[in-house]
Amino acid sequence: MEEIALEPGASPVGITVGPDGNVWFTQPGTNRIGRATRQGVVTGFDLPTAFASPQGITAGLDGNVWFTELGAGRIGRITPAGVVTEFPLPQAGAAPSGITAGLDGNVWFTEQVGNRIGRITPDGVITGFALPTPDAQPRAISLGVDGNVWFTEQAGNKVGRITADGVITEFAIPTASSFPSAIAPGLDGAMWFTEQLGNKVGRITVDGTVTEYALPNPASAPVAVSPGADGHIWFVEQSGNRVGRITASGVITEFDLPTVRSRPAGISFGPAGFFCLDGNVWFTERSGNKLGKLRLVTTP
Repeated sequence: MEEIALEPGASPVGITVGPDGNVWFTQPGTNRIGRATRQGVVTGFDLPTAFASPQGITAGLDGNVWFTELGAGRIGRITPAGVVTEFPLPQAGAAPSGITAGLDGNVWFTEQVGNRIGRITPDGVITGFALPTPDAQPRAISLGVDGNVWFTEQAGNKVGRITADGVITEFAIPTASSFPSAIAPGLDGAMWFTEQLGNKVGRITVDGTVTEYALPNPASAPVAVSPGADGHIWFVEQSGNRVGRITASGVITEFDLPTVRSRPAGISFGPAGFFCLDGNVWFTERSGNKLGKLRLVTTP
């Protein structure tokens, strides 16, 4: 495991692999978007809007990287060269959070306070789709293995699915008040999600069947999740200060982080939901103010 120190106060959160092969991440503490090469060279790009609080980030199919501005209520786009464009949401106070690229060529995002799933075209046209559950607090969002877009509802305690036409289906999580945080596709054909308060990792099939796996240590607070190049699912434990791995059959292995109380927040998630191009697992350490890289070693 390797850690890369960032500029003071960066407080990195979201992380993704860009179409250019570099790792891109949000820095709400310094109001920047960061870029790191696979060799660990870091560059920061200032956002035009002050106190934008960038959060989620994803690689777009248009060759750019897209992100949410929770504080400013905008969707941002940054080119590989670092040119930033911002698109204000139609409704004030929507609090955009998670973001993902869809197979339709658009970018999809959650409105945590607006209680909508949003869609933005490459040229900036925004459409919102209201959730059936009031005050559901949609958080994370991801392209699904079935071509639809999947998301978590933290207050609604559900996993949701939305088609390209905006048709929404919701699936209840068995554990009450589990506070589902992140979601990502697995190579097993299902979607995987974290339960921050339930202290579990969940698996949901495309027809809505949910299986839950309890973490070995209590109150670990799993938050982010991503498929790995090894075919397993990887996640970070915000309170447990660990990176975890779970197999398709539910076997969990945990790895302690070198920096204590680092508060890991995000984990790598590449173009259209694929793992990092260098085969490693990248993650952010919000309190540790670092990027982490876990090298996957193949044993004969």
